[in-house]
Amino acid sequence: MRVEGEVVAEIDRGLCVLLGVARGDDEAGASRLAARVARLRIFENEAGRFDRNVLESDGAVLVVSNFTLIADTAKGNRPSFSDAAPPDEADPLYESFCAALRELDVPVETGVFGARMEVELVNDGPVTIVLDA
Repeated sequence: MRVEGEVVAEIDRGLCVLLGVARGDDEAGASRLAARVARLRIFENEAGRFDRNVLESDGAVLVVSNFTLIADTAKGNRPSFSDAAPPDEADPLYESFCAALRELDVPVETGVFGARMEVELVNDGPVTIVLDA
């Protein structure tokens, strides 16, 4: 992940989590979501079945703050971001989510909250899953 052309975070094997924080989200939800991410069995075992979590796969998590995930596209052609938490509420919850992952012994790399980031991703599978707290 790059910010202004400089690498600020990178992982090898693991998960890229695009984290959107909505109005009304709280620390309890951030902790629950972190636990779900840490325990999600989406890595293959020797038989090729999804049976391992990120820790069992010697992986890490790259957490990218992404308010655009909260976009409301129900009306018109321009998305509304009014349901996204304002930065002064979203940043602490983003940090709380990352801290909760670390407490579960998950290696975590992060971008820069609120920055324009360039994210490179190799989606091996591909497996893309949406989780709600």
